[in-house]
Amino acid sequence: MNDRQFIVDYYTRHHLEFVFFIALRIGDEEEAKDLVQELFLRLLDSRQVIMEQTLPNLVVTMAHHAVYDYYRKRRVHEEYEHYLVCNDRSEENAESVISARLLTERMEHSLARLPQPCRQVYRLHIYDGMKVSEIAERLQLPYKQVEYRLGQARKVVRRMLRQAV
Repeated sequence: MNDRQFIVDYYTRHHLEFVFFIALRIGDEEEAKDLVQELFLRLLDSRQVIMEQTLPNLVVTMAHHAVYDYYRKRRVHEEYEHYLVCNDRSEENAESVISARLLTERMEHSLARLPQPCRQVYRLHIYDGMKVSEIAERLQLPYKQVEYRLGQARKVVRRMLRQAV
């Protein structure tokens, strides 16, 4: 038995409970299944010491965080992608659509002017909703370096959006 088999066994016994737990909170069973699977894959890939005795509490905490992350990503996505539902063709809705498109274009123009490392970190944070620690892990960079790049990118994008308005 390998050292992570207890995680696999726990997943086999309890994954439906966590799907139900998350689905109740986000209202989407298919998305909940994906979140639970990702949660357990992260546990299996983790380099941290995980003990069989602490696994249940860890999974519950991670499930809560998955729900928070789901809503945080959804909010960021809505804010920056500016999805608008246009039920009628009134002049006000047309202006909103044009305004959102212009803002999106300006933001993309601002991003194009960023150095590639800053642009990559900013996109992962804004569009994928990743935390600084997740970005650092994915890009295999020190946390502080990712934090610095994100800060620089935010300053540039903010300044350019202000100039465009």
